[in-house]
Amino acid sequence: QVQLVESGGGLVQAGGSLRLSCAASGRIFSGSTMGWYRRAPGNQRELVATISSGGSTKYADSVKGRFTISRDNAKNTVYLQMNSLKPEDTAVYYCNYRFANADWGQGTQVTVSS
Repeated sequence: QVQLVESGGGLVQAGGSLRLSCAASGRIFSGSTMGWYRRAPGNQRELVATISSGGSTKYADSVKGRFTISRDNAKNTVYLQMNSLKPEDTAVYYCNYRFANADWGQGTQVTVSS
């Protein structure tokens, strides 16, 4: 059974930083492209960043230059370093396999105050 467990969210002031973690189990991780997604209140879930098995990264325009996705294959974990946070980054953040999504985890809440 595939399991995705996100952590690291919290309340932060605008301009602050957070580092999210996502531990994956139940499916081959090292060969998979992973993604971070977010869902803000009233909005659909959107893709924020991806990282391929080889370490290539892509970002949504809204976070480019502020967020960094990384992975540790030995720990089956993907990270999202978020800097210069803005109130519009407030959302529940999820990770998942970029292709053939597994069941979604509970996510981790990020709240950025102005």
